[in-house]
Amino acid sequence: MTEKTKSKRAPSTPHRASQGNRDFRKRRESRPSDVSTSQPRSAPLTGNTAAQPAILLNAGREKSLLRRHPWVFSGAVERIDGAPASGDTLPVRDSDGKFLAWAAYNSASQITARVWSWREDETIDADFFRRKIASAIAARIHLFPSASVGGARGEGGGNATQNTGMRLIHAESDNLPGLIVDQYGEVLVMQIGSAGAERWRDAIADILQELCNPSCIYERSDSDSRTLEGLELRCGVLRGTLPENIEVIEHGLRFKVDVAEGQKTGFYLDQRDNRALTETLSSGRDVLNCFCYTGGFSLYALRGGAKSVLSMDASADALHIAAQNLTRNGLDESRAGWQEADVFVALRKLRDQGRSFDLIILDPPKFAPTAAFTEKAARGYKDINLLGFKLLRPGGLLFTYSCSGGISEELFQKIVAGAALDAGVDAQIIHYLHAGADHPVLLSFPEGAYLKGLVLRVAG
Repeated sequence: MTEKTKSKRAPSTPHRASQGNRDFRKRRESRPSDVSTSQPRSAPLTGNTAAQPAILLNAGREKSLLRRHPWVFSGAVERIDGAPASGDTLPVRDSDGKFLAWAAYNSASQITARVWSWREDETIDADFFRRKIASAIAARIHLFPSASVGGARGEGGGNATQNTGMRLIHAESDNLPGLIVDQYGEVLVMQIGSAGAERWRDAIADILQELCNPSCIYERSDSDSRTLEGLELRCGVLRGTLPENIEVIEHGLRFKVDVAEGQKTGFYLDQRDNRALTETLSSGRDVLNCFCYTGGFSLYALRGGAKSVLSMDASADALHIAAQNLTRNGLDESRAGWQEADVFVALRKLRDQGRSFDLIILDPPKFAPTAAFTEKAARGYKDINLLGFKLLRPGGLLFTYSCSGGISEELFQKIVAGAALDAGVDAQIIHYLHAGADHPVLLSFPEGAYLKGLVLRVAG
């Protein structure tokens, strides 16, 4: 097993801060009101250190847990009995001592605990994780019978439209807080974002190897949530050997995936259905794809019969892979153009040049990872959507997205409406967009619905 600790992020991609793409995510660490602090705050919450370890809540603060929300924030905690370490599993009790849940404790996070189970008779051990992981994989097999999921091939496995990329575990929404596992063919990418999942890291890797038999399990624990949890960034091979070339098939299109250096876990699996919708609406249109990463939306638009597709990104590496993806799928290269640029600057230049398009895709960086960044992020979304509307021809379509957890769907729609008003256009919403079915949203955890999008038609 090889592993390396990262102190710096990988080279820029469209959803990662760079010199070319504005970073709306910089933390204002000098301001104590920010939620990004990762300093331990256990001392004020210390209870009876000789007592059985437990998390005791303030009176009336158990309501969210009774609604099955899986997070316990520090402000709800009256005290911590015992002397637990971060990652330990503790019972959470109300002010009267009544059991509420088993949860993973973290003294270094604003989220003091994340719930594993609501059953008092549950034991949080390797068998518990095996059952949860197996359940998550089984759900994907039923949802995607034509795909190869977790080492099992559905009834339609091997056909031309087979999908070999899948999110197998979606953290809280699969009752495994802080754990994300994505599948790219025979490679699994595991991302750990909480102290609880960190404690069970090796056991989880063993279970995934047992259930899925991948050629490699690669860890990409380098997300912002690691910092919020007080955990070091870490990437490297956990099991097996990383293949030199990794490819994912999606609706018959082939994409190269860089799991070691690419954004997120290497590819945006959550946009699968939205890319397919783009294909159906691209015929005969001039398309502009902003923050194109490795060309997902671009290839779908070209296959859908787009007249032309101009794709922009700040990362030369991402654009290089995008061009390779275009070639490997045998699409018409004469209809594709690639531009390395700061998208905000490039859009203004296109506006000043009098350029216009029939279909524009805006899939920008995560401007607001938490609510603390909402105001600043809203300005970024307003700016880019205003430019998008100004570049659309009458009757044109705008596909616009936000993957920011700190921006609600309602707020995002208001921001886009304000941009349309300032651009002087009338626009209709013709589609509401979200992540695919392999990214489920737990009803009691609406925060899981991080990806939201709109397809708008500008009046002719």
